[in-house]
Amino acid sequence: MAEDLLSQLKTMSTVVADTGDIDAIRRFQPTDATTNPSLILQAAQHEDRRERLGQIARQATDIDDALDAVAVEIGSEISSLVPGFVSTEVSARLSFDTEATLARARSLIERYDRHGIGPERILIKIASTWEGIRAARRLEREGIHCNLTLLFSFAQAQACADAGVTLVSPFVGRILDWYRAEWPDADFSGDNDPGVKSVRRIYEHYKGHGYKTIVMGASFRNVGEILSLAGCDRLTISPALLGELAESQERLERRLSPAGAETSPPEPQDESEFRWEMNEDAMATEKLAEGIRKFTADQRKLEKLLGELRQ
Repeated sequence: MAEDLLSQLKTMSTVVADTGDIDAIRRFQPTDATTNPSLILQAAQHEDRRERLGQIARQATDIDDALDAVAVEIGSEISSLVPGFVSTEVSARLSFDTEATLARARSLIERYDRHGIGPERILIKIASTWEGIRAARRLEREGIHCNLTLLFSFAQAQACADAGVTLVSPFVGRILDWYRAEWPDADFSGDNDPGVKSVRRIYEHYKGHGYKTIVMGASFRNVGEILSLAGCDRLTISPALLGELAESQERLERRLSPAGAETSPPEPQDESEFRWEMNEDAMATEKLAEGIRKFTADQRKLEKLLGELRQ
């Protein structure tokens, strides 16, 4: 019997579950998992989970304490189900504050340590702003691994590689969303997908220059985008798309390989160059700002829920 697409994909790329749903993680057995306020909100819809979160929230000193305690509680549970990394997000409100990001990241690592989970198992998720990337540079030098998220441009990818971050999460589907809105009649199928093109360029640049930063494609809109990036270091995939992959018996072709990497010299980049390149890229500027707003909106919803549970 032929292997399903998910099994084939796991031989080419590390599969990461983009969910806080414990049952989905058990079912699909990913290597890594990631969580954020949006995913924690989903998990909190289960009555048994809500009761436990309420207990944690009531023990917290304030809402910020409750948010981090809940994130680490769910992250710790997930860590027992996956052999690799668990990503835990720093508040999106801190996306433009390097020092506050540093403090929050260190606090999360200390919380995980109290659960018996070492820093080698955790990725601190930080938005790919200039300030976030500066925080990640310092954290990496302290032995705290970082996942730079909301990445939409090559400028962000280059800055992250220069900073020596452990992993970047370029957002495939949100890039496609922007281009579809701008050019609704264009053909963005298959290799024409601008999100796929973006990840392929980053992957080939990193491999061609020997950067150790892991490339993890994220925010997929359909299975086709995933198949077009087969071979990428990591792919973080929602349970719905994991299910589609598991049910298909098609033959999967590897699409990305270090052997095809570009070798053009990287250009040095300082803050003014980074900000200018972002300014010139309307898609990246708009989607980064939108992503931070959406993450913050979900955080507010989670704060409201935890506030109710604290009463």
